[in-house]
Amino acid sequence: MPQVVRSRNGALHGPSPVPPLPHRFRSLADRESVEVLHRAARVLVASLPALTDRLVEALYAQEPAYRAAIDSDRAEVWQEVHHSLRHNVGSLIQPREFRESAHRTSRWIGEIRAERGVPLDAVLHAFRMGGAMVWQDLVDETARRDPDDIRLLVHVAADVWNFVDEHCGVVADAYRQAERRLSWRRENRQRLMVAALLDGTARIADLAEAAEMLGLPEQGRYAVLAVAEGRRSGAGPADAGVARRGPGPAARTPVVLPAAHPGAAALWHPGPDAEFAILPLTGPPGELSELAAALDVPAGTRAGIGSAVEGLAALGDARRLAETALRACPATGGTVLLDEHLPDALVVSSPALAGALADRVLGPLDRLDPADRDVIVETLTAWLDADGSAQRAGARLYCHRNTVLNRLRRFEQLTGRCLTRPRDAVEVSLALAARRLLGT
Repeated sequence: MPQVVRSRNGALHGPSPVPPLPHRFRSLADRESVEVLHRAARVLVASLPALTDRLVEALYAQEPAYRAAIDSDRAEVWQEVHHSLRHNVGSLIQPREFRESAHRTSRWIGEIRAERGVPLDAVLHAFRMGGAMVWQDLVDETARRDPDDIRLLVHVAADVWNFVDEHCGVVADAYRQAERRLSWRRENRQRLMVAALLDGTARIADLAEAAEMLGLPEQGRYAVLAVAEGRRSGAGPADAGVARRGPGPAARTPVVLPAAHPGAAALWHPGPDAEFAILPLTGPPGELSELAAALDVPAGTRAGIGSAVEGLAALGDARRLAETALRACPATGGTVLLDEHLPDALVVSSPALAGALADRVLGPLDRLDPADRDVIVETLTAWLDADGSAQRAGARLYCHRNTVLNRLRRFEQLTGRCLTRPRDAVEVSLALAARRLLGT
């Protein structure tokens, strides 16, 4: 029986002496075979410390994943191995009495090794190494007492190896459950950390930990992208912020960042009204403009990019700047880079004052017929967008430049404003922005 009585060294380095069988098998064990097994197992119980020493040494030599754990805390690994051997060898003698405690021990080991970061394959290998060593010691002890009894011991080989497989299954199940719990905790911790950074409530003392956890430089440059659905048609000033999504966490808005940009590895965080992405910046000053131009924003989605800030500690400010840019987006959707829309940002940052300015400057137009008022507002907007050129404004409106000038003069007569006076021109521009963005 070369497979059964081979040396202990071969049992540890090669495949199992008797390969595991499927769970459904016909046991060949009889009373005499079981008695032989029990006699040998009692000897193992009496020499468990020595068996534990040998298994720990074998793990150190053959399983690299355990080497660091043994170097770090040999006593802990020794106790873990001893505990497992005591219950598992005890199960060979008194299966009913030891079965539950042996299962609890295997589950505990699976959980502990998952928490310590030892790969599951290494843990299962350790269990099979232990099974091989126990089986070889059973064979050696039986051969020492009476070599003829080895033929009886073979009859329980399938039972022993199915026992090992059963505990490998218990370990694997406990390991995966612990891994899921640990993964959820890590993800939840990361979410809480990102939320604290974006809220500006993260403690200075936690920034180094946050940088390591998120894989971001503590003193790097960042911007924040805010994304939300377009506002409902007819939304009033109360709805001028961002679209409401209803209760529960927000679903990811399908905004695609350019793959070549470092911000493509952005960290996303859902908020009640919008979603935010932390964008690491590593390029030149015009990097945000390039990012905004390359951003793939679906129709009906609004995206606002705030100004760049320095360091993780400033991400709360970056988020508020991104929200301001988001409020400056057209209701129907689009992308706004805050640095390129600062006048609009001023308007949405103080809706009450912007509304008062709009009423003061444009209020006289409200006495006109709506169609007539809309024509004057449209002409004013086109003239300002054309940098004060009546010629270009007329081309946009498909009318003669004189028509544009007549409408502008009428506006000046109705409101008492002079469009050639810089202060009045600024007020008119801000008032138009207030009407457009706030619906005042």
